[in-house]
Amino acid sequence: MAAMAAVVKAGATLSRDDVHLRHTAKISDKILQRQAEGMTFFSFEYFPPKTESGVANLYDRVERMAAYEPLFCDMTWGAGGSTSDLTLDLVGNIQKFLGLDVMMHLTCTNMSQGMVKFGLEGAKERGCRNILALRGDPPAGKEWTKCEDGFEHGTDLVKYIRAEYGDYFSIGVAGYPEGHPSGSLAGVMSYEDEMTHLKEKVDAGADFIITQMFYDVDNFLKWVTLCRASGITIPILPGLLPIQNYGGFRRMTGFCKTLIPAEVDARMEAIKDDDAAVKAYGIELAIEMSRKILASGLCPGLHFYTLNLEKSVLAIVEGLKLVNPAVATRALPWRPNTFENRRNEAVRPIFWANRPKSYIARTAGWDEYPNGHWGSIQSPAFGSVTQHHLAGSGGVSAEMKAANIEMWGEPSSVGDIVDVFVRFVAGEIRRLPWAESDALNPESASIITALKWLNKSGILTINSQPRVNGMRSSDPTHGWGAKGGFVYQKAYLEFFAPTEIVDVLFSECLSHPSLSIYAIQASPNASLRTNVKAPSTNAVTWGVFPNSEIVQPTVVDPTAFLAWKDEAFSVWTDIWAEHYDANSPARGVLSKVRDTYYLVNVVDNDYISGDIFEVFASVLSGHPKSK
Repeated sequence: MAAMAAVVKAGATLSRDDVHLRHTAKISDKILQRQAEGMTFFSFEYFPPKTESGVANLYDRVERMAAYEPLFCDMTWGAGGSTSDLTLDLVGNIQKFLGLDVMMHLTCTNMSQGMVKFGLEGAKERGCRNILALRGDPPAGKEWTKCEDGFEHGTDLVKYIRAEYGDYFSIGVAGYPEGHPSGSLAGVMSYEDEMTHLKEKVDAGADFIITQMFYDVDNFLKWVTLCRASGITIPILPGLLPIQNYGGFRRMTGFCKTLIPAEVDARMEAIKDDDAAVKAYGIELAIEMSRKILASGLCPGLHFYTLNLEKSVLAIVEGLKLVNPAVATRALPWRPNTFENRRNEAVRPIFWANRPKSYIARTAGWDEYPNGHWGSIQSPAFGSVTQHHLAGSGGVSAEMKAANIEMWGEPSSVGDIVDVFVRFVAGEIRRLPWAESDALNPESASIITALKWLNKSGILTINSQPRVNGMRSSDPTHGWGAKGGFVYQKAYLEFFAPTEIVDVLFSECLSHPSLSIYAIQASPNASLRTNVKAPSTNAVTWGVFPNSEIVQPTVVDPTAFLAWKDEAFSVWTDIWAEHYDANSPARGVLSKVRDTYYLVNVVDNDYISGDIFEVFASVLSGHPKSK
C-alpha cells in the first residue's frame, strides 16, 4: 500500500502523572520510585510456550493480565539458550505491543560469550533494558559445563554485563532462601558460602534480587534479615508460586528441594484428590504468605511465577487488594507503549482503537510521536498494512483458524454477514475480524441496544464510543488519567454501509448540524465524502486534570482516515475471506461487500446533550432492513 502522508507535529511534553511508571524503563528505578511512594507492587513471570497456538494464547493472556498493571513482567530463557530466539521474540513483542516493561532471563550455562552477547544485543534492539542474570540449569539430560569462552557463575555474567554495557541494563539476580539445590542443599558448599556468593553478585553490579520459590515464610524472613546483616541492601522480591494442583506441587518442590511447613503438607494431603480444593487452597495460602511478607516491611513488592496461567494469580492480587476494580487504572483510553521512543506518546487516531497493535506496527518507523497534539505534515508516513498475528491477522495457526470459523461461520449472503455483527454486539461471539481483543469495550454497555438496532439494519459497526460529559477520572468504566480529573468524549460511530444508506445519511445530516461525517469506498481512486467544510483534526476524547494541560488522547483526523481505510477494507478479504477455501461462496460475498460498501465515521460534536443515533431513525425509516 502506498504510504499515506500524515501525522505528527509533536507539542510540548504533557505534564501529567506517570501513574504506571511507563516513562521509567529500568525496573530498578521503578522499584525505587514505588519504595519512595510507599506503594506495594507486583510482577509476573512467564515462559516460552512450545507450540504456535501456545504462543498466541500467551500473548492474549499477558494482555489481559497487563490490565492489572504489574510493575513489570519477565520471560525465561531456555536451558543452554534452547529458547533464545523465541524468548527474544516474546520479550520484544510484549515490550512493543502490550505496554509492559519486560525483564529477560539470561543464563550462562552451556553458553558461549558470543551467545550471551547475542542475547544482550537482541534485548537491546527490542527495547528491553532489564536482565535477570543467572547461572542457570543445563538442558535436560546434560551435565553443567562451562564453555571455553563462557562464564562459570552468575557473578561473572553480572560483571560482563556491567563491563560491556555500563548502566544501560537494570540487572536482577537470583536468591535462594533455603539454599541452592546444587549448592548447600547438595552439600557442595555451606549456607554461609552461598550468602558470600550472593554478596559478590550484588557487589558486581546487581540492582535487585528475586528469590527461588518457597512456602516457609518464617525461613524466608530470617534469610532476608541475614542478607541485610551481610551488607546486602538492594531490594529483595519474594518469588511466589501459587499451588495449581497436587502433582505439580510435589514435582516442583521435590525438584527444588523446597521446605514444606508441616501445616501446608498436612493440608495438601487432606485435599490432594480434590483439584478445585487444591487450587482454592493455593490462592488462600499465597494470600496468607503475601500478607505476612508485606507486614514485615522487608520487601517492597511481590513476584509471581504464573506458569503461564492467570486465574489464581489474579485472584491473589485481588485478594490482597493490590488493585481496586471500582477505580480506573488506565493512564489513557488506549494502553500506552513501553518501547523506548514511544514512552511519551499521548495522541492516536480513534480508528485503531480495536487494532492498537496494528497501529503500533504501522507507525514503528516514526522518529517522533505526538505527545501534546496531533498535526498534519508530509512526514512521517504510515507503513504498509501487514497481517502479523499480533497486528490482528485473525490467527496464524490451524487451531486458531478453526476457532474463528466456528465464531463467524461461512457466510454465503449479506444476511449471514449481518448476523455475525449482530451476534458480536449481543455478546454471543467473542471477536470480529477487525478487533485484536475479545468483546466490546465495557463503556459500550450504555449503547448496546442502539448498536444492535444499527447492525440488524445493515449498518455494520466496527468502532464506537458513547458521549461523556465530565465523568470523574476514577470512574471504572469511562475514567482514565491522573487522580482528581474529569474526562470527556464525543459520541463516535464507525461502520460499513451500502451506498443507499450513506446517501441518505448525508442528506439527513443537514438537519443535524452537530454531526461530522467522513465516508469513503475501497477503490484507490475513491473520493473522500464529508459534510465538514474545512476538514481538520477533531479531538473526540479529552481530559482535564489538576496542574496539567488538557490531554486529548484520541482524535479523528481525515488524513489518517485515508490510511486506516485501506486497512479496514483489507480485513474483508485479507483476513476474513482467507479463512475459507478458494471456491467458497464466502469469499465472493465478502469481496462484494468490500468493493461496494462505504467505510463511514460519524462524530457528534454535542457531547453535552447530543444523540448520535437520532439521525439514523430518519435514515433507516424507509430502509427495508429496518422494518
